[in-house]
Amino acid sequence: MIWDIRDDDGGPERADGPGTDEAQFSALLADSAEDLYEHAPCGYLSTFLDGRIAKVNTTLLDWLGYRRAELLDGRHFSDLLTVGGRIYHETHFAPLLRMQGEVSGIALELKAADGSRLPVLVTSTVKSGSDGQPLLIRTTLFDARDRRAYETELLRARQEAERERERLQRLATTLQKSLLPPALANVPGLDVAAHYHIASVDQVGGDFYDLFPLATGTWGLFLGDVCGKGAAAAAVTSLARYTLRAAAVIDPDPITVLENLNTVLNHEYQGTDPRFCTVIFGRLTPDHDRGGFRVTLASGGHPPALLMRADGTAVYLPTPGGQLIGVLRDVDIATVTVHLGPGDTLLLHTDGLTEAHTNATTGDGDRYGDDALLDFASALAPTTASDTVGAIRDLLDTFGTGVDDDTAVLAIHVPLPPK
Repeated sequence: MIWDIRDDDGGPERADGPGTDEAQFSALLADSAEDLYEHAPCGYLSTFLDGRIAKVNTTLLDWLGYRRAELLDGRHFSDLLTVGGRIYHETHFAPLLRMQGEVSGIALELKAADGSRLPVLVTSTVKSGSDGQPLLIRTTLFDARDRRAYETELLRARQEAERERERLQRLATTLQKSLLPPALANVPGLDVAAHYHIASVDQVGGDFYDLFPLATGTWGLFLGDVCGKGAAAAAVTSLARYTLRAAAVIDPDPITVLENLNTVLNHEYQGTDPRFCTVIFGRLTPDHDRGGFRVTLASGGHPPALLMRADGTAVYLPTPGGQLIGVLRDVDIATVTVHLGPGDTLLLHTDGLTEAHTNATTGDGDRYGDDALLDFASALAPTTASDTVGAIRDLLDTFGTGVDDDTAVLAIHVPLPPK
C-alpha cells in the first residue's frame, strides 16, 4: 500500500504514485501522536495513585512556567493547586475519583511558578490494567481564563444591576413617602390611624390619603387611588393630593372639592394619555348636640367607607352617583352624612385590599372581596382606629404575594368616655 503525505492539511491520502512506505508512515503517525500530546490545546497530566506526577505535557509546562524535571521529581498534583483547591481536592475530588473512577468539569486554580494563578477545568479518569486494578490517573486540564473573565464580567454586570435596582427602590420609596402626609392632623376628641401597604418596592403606587385642618372646628380627610403605577401615577397622585387640600380650603363642601379635582385632572390629562382616580373626601365637624362628630362624605367612584358601630355592627356607607374623577368633563356626585358616636370607628380603604387574592404562596386563589371585608369588620367591632389598622396590616400579611396592588387604609375613631 502506497501513501502520499500531503502538506496542505497534514493528513495522509492514498495515491497511486511513489511515496513513503508503511513503516515510515507508522513512524510519522507515532510522532504526530506524541506531538499532539505534547502540544495539545489543553494540559495533560498523568499521576500515580498516590498523586505523584508521572507524566506532563509541554502545554501545561508552558502555562505554569515549570521545567519538566521540577514536576517529575516527586511533586504531587495537589502541590500545583491553591490552598482552597488543595482542600477541595483532598476532601471531595480525590474521594469521588476513587469511588466513581472519573470526575469531570471541576473548576480549580493552579499555582504557576511565578506565583500567579491559572483557572482551569479539570477532568480525571482512573486507568486500570487488564486485571481491573487501577494503575494511574489521567487528568486533562482546560484553560479557563477566558471563561473566568466572562464570569467575572457577568458578576460585575449583575452586581451593577442589583445596585441600580436598589437605587431605584430607594428612589421609589422616597417618592412614595413624599406623596403621603408626614403626620396626620391631631383632632381633639378623635383617634386616627393610617397605613400604606406597598405591593412592590420597584414601583411607586398611586394610593394617597390625608387628614388636615380647615376652618376652626372643621377638618378635611380624603383617601384615593390613581390608575396605574410608576412616575406617571406619582405625578397624578401629587397633583390630586395638593388640589384636594387647596380646593377644600376655598370651599370645604365635599361635592365642590371633588368637582374641582375633576376639572383639574380633566384639563391636565386629556388626549392620548388620560388619567383618572377614585377618591372619597370627607368633611369632619364636632357634633356638639349629640357628642362625637358629624362626617359628610362624597365619593368619586371609590369603594364605600365602612362604619363599625359601638354596638358591634358593621355596615358600608352608601355613596350613590359617584363617578371616576378625571374621566368626564362633568361628574354626578352625591354625599352621605353620618354621625360618629363614642365607640364608633370609620374605615376608608383602597381596592388593593378587596382585590387581593387569598393564596399567600402563589398569589392565586379567590379574590378577598367586599363581603369578606364586611365580615372581617363585623368581627372586629366594636374596635378602635389603631386596632382596626393593626388587624388589616396582619390580614394583608397573610395574603403574601396575593396583594398585587398598593393598599391604603385610614381609620378614625371616637373614644368612649372614661368610666
